[in-house]
Amino acid sequence: MKGLRIILLGALLSIFTASSLASSDLAGQEAPDFVLKSATGDNLRLSEYRGDVVMINFWATWCGPCRQEMPLLDELYSRYHRVGFSLLGVNIDDDYRRAMAMANELGVSFPVLFDDKKTVSKLYEVEAMPVTVLLDREGTVRHIHHGYKPGYEEQYLNEIRSLLRE
Repeated sequence: MKGLRIILLGALLSIFTASSLASSDLAGQEAPDFVLKSATGDNLRLSEYRGDVVMINFWATWCGPCRQEMPLLDELYSRYHRVGFSLLGVNIDDDYRRAMAMANELGVSFPVLFDDKKTVSKLYEVEAMPVTVLLDREGTVRHIHHGYKPGYEEQYLNEIRSLLRE
């Protein structure tokens, strides 16, 4: 009987988790537009990147997987930026200076944007770090990745290449 309760509890939990992720899934919809201040001091607007394949990566300084993922994302950016791939790193820290220090320490070259009021992360229903969103050249959300584990960058690479070929 106890084993059955555990199985039922596990099943309910997996159904709840799947439905909560599905409800936050923006895939197939036009990406919500936004404007955020960048590390260079300029305001950047997502819609200005229309025509490029765009990756939006939501991250925070306190997120270990973010720290692990960012240099790998920078490699993708450096490799494909010349052929129409853009990457926007959206930091959600309250203090932009910590974000800048981490970005500088890791040597990222992609634009870093600051969402200290969490307005953009709310638009994209970001609840945990990191979240990576891939948009096609028309600005449609095509892929959403929650979290990061080593090896995810291979999936990103395949998705980026596919979207660049479209």
